[in-house]
Parts: sequence; structure tokens; C-alpha cells
Amino acid sequence: MTGTTGETETTGETETSAPPRPRRPSPATMRLVLAVVGLLAVCVLAATVPVPLVTLGPGPTFNTLDDQDGKPVVDVTGLPTYATSGHLNMTTVSVTDGLTTFQVLRAWLDPDQQVVPRNAVFPAGQTQQQIDAKNDADFSGSETSAVSAALTYLDLPSQVVVGPDIAGLPVNPVLRPGDRIVSVQGKEIGRIGDIRAALAGTTPGQQIPVEIVRDDGPVQAVTVTLIQLGGGNTQGGLGIAPVARPAGDEKITISLTGVGGPSAGLMFSLAVVDRLTPGELTGGTFIAGTGEIAATGEVGAIAGIPLKLIAAKDAGATVFLVPAANCTEARESAPEGITLVKVERLTDAVSDLDTIRAGGTAPTC
Repeated sequence: MTGTTGETETTGETETSAPPRPRRPSPATMRLVLAVVGLLAVCVLAATVPVPLVTLGPGPTFNTLDDQDGKPVVDVTGLPTYATSGHLNMTTVSVTDGLTTFQVLRAWLDPDQQVVPRNAVFPAGQTQQQIDAKNDADFSGSETSAVSAALTYLDLPSQVVVGPDIAGLPVNPVLRPGDRIVSVQGKEIGRIGDIRAALAGTTPGQQIPVEIVRDDGPVQAVTVTLIQLGGGNTQGGLGIAPVARPAGDEKITISLTGVGGPSAGLMFSLAVVDRLTPGELTGGTFIAGTGEIAATGEVGAIAGIPLKLIAAKDAGATVFLVPAANCTEARESAPEGITLVKVERLTDAVSDLDTIRAGGTAPTC
């Protein structure tokens, strides 16, 4: 059987399909994408961009009877000193700047933190250098006043100098800050109280002779016109804020770094008194406290009491010395287990610690 075989070819054009056109996102999808992008942008900003707020929190405490960097916080030379021990801790408030929104939100949820406007702590228009200089000056002033208050309390002979001018009080144009008062009306001045005694029987407007030493120069005589003192006092005044400092080769040095502001004065004064008197003020009780102090021993109100109480409690204090003007705020925020002792003057603080050491009860807030 004979046949013919062969292949059959198929010829023609092959069709090519066009790629599908991408579908356009729906409006709902676009809104979702934009929302996610916006949320991410907000999160980035909240996590990185500082806001004009700062947080205040409990800061470190420092034992004024202890050493810092190998040096006594309170060092005395040229005067008899006595061994001390225990705790007379000054308290501080920490400030955190450069916060982001997320950090502020976390701080608002923390009962131990306060969020305040930045310009409440760092005045607008001032550089960081100016702010630091003001804090350092306040702290240096508190050290000077603390030594003066302790010398005045202990009735130790001292040099009396003209202190910085005080805002709102009359100023005598003849006497300058730093002048040492040698005599008033011929009466030698060796204590702050000697000035008042020398002015007994005087009247405002009266001119009197005063001897001073200015800029380590020789003794010079000046004529001072007495001013009117406040509070209904009829006696004339020099118009100065006197400060006592150690006489001769005696020296009291307070050294504490990393702290600013005036509120350590009371605790510094107590440390000086403890070093210069026999026995121990604390009697084994962990004492902490705060308070600005004047050169003559008055204790003034300070800021940050609630946070300082937390710091004291965390450090182990059981007694906290409170300026009388801060008592209400302290009562409202005191942690459990800490006794608030009200203080108006350095003499009160020393007396109160004597009472506590003897097992008694000191006046409380």
C-alpha cells in the first residue's frame, strides 16, 4: 500500500496582549495612606523636636557633714573644731530641658515629676551662660550668708562687711559692698550685733563717723548719713546688709560643685555650727532640709518643697527642716514616715535638733 505523508504547517500572525492598566487606588485607600504618612510625620516630630517645656523632679541630696571629691563640704581652719557624723543633707530639684512631646507625656504620667513652661526656669532673653552665672552667684551668696549666720549664732568675733544690696531696701551711697566696717561712732565692730548697739540713740538723718577698710587698703574715715529703718523703728540705720566673716587667719570654706541657687543656706549653717561645737547635732537621726538663710540667721522660703521631700525620703531621711513660710505646701505633699520641723531662724533649727536628739518633740508644720 502506497501513501504520501507530510507535515502540515500553520501560518498566520500571533496576537500579543497589551499589559493591563494599573488600577487607580480608591479614595478610601488614598485617605488611609495619607493618614498613615501624616501619623508617621507627627510621631517623628514628637520624638525628635524639643518643646518649650521642662520637667522638675527630685534631685540628689548632699550630706553637708561629708566629703565631696576627697574634700570636706565644710572645711574650717584657724578655729577649734569637733568631730561630726551622721546626716545633715541639703536637697535639690533636678531640671530636664530639651524635652520632646513624648517625654513630656511620660512626665505628666509620673507623680514625681512636674512639667512647667521653660521660661519659668530659664528666663526668656537670657543666655545659658547668664543663667548659670546667676545660679552660681546665688549659691555663692548662700555660702557667705551661711557662714555669717553661724558665726552670729555662735557669737564668735568676726569681720563685719557690707553685703550685696538687697532689692527694695534703702541703700547708703557712701558704703559699698565689700567694705569692712571697723568702727561706728568710735565703737569697734567685731560682730553684726555691734552695729545696732553702736547706733543706739541715733535718729534718721543724723551724720556719724564710720571707719572702713576698702579693697584691702588702709583704714579710712567716712561720714555716713543715717537712713530711716522700716517697721516703725525710730533708730537710724547704716543702710547696709551686714555680713560676718571669719577674722584674721580663720577660714571657713564651703565647697560643693554641680549645685546652684540659694536654698542650701540653712543646711550649710547647721554644718558649720556642728563643726564648731562639741557633740553632734544629729544624734543618729537622718536629718534633711532646705531653706535660704540671711546673714543674720533668718530662714526664708524656697521653691520645690514637694520634690525635695521626695528626694529626702528616697535618701533615707526621717526628719525634714522646713522654712516656716513653706509649711502649708510641705504638709500637703509630705511622704509618709517623714517628720516636718518648722524653722524660722537658725537658732530654731539648732534648738529643734537638740530637742530631737534628747528624745523630745520639736515644733512641726
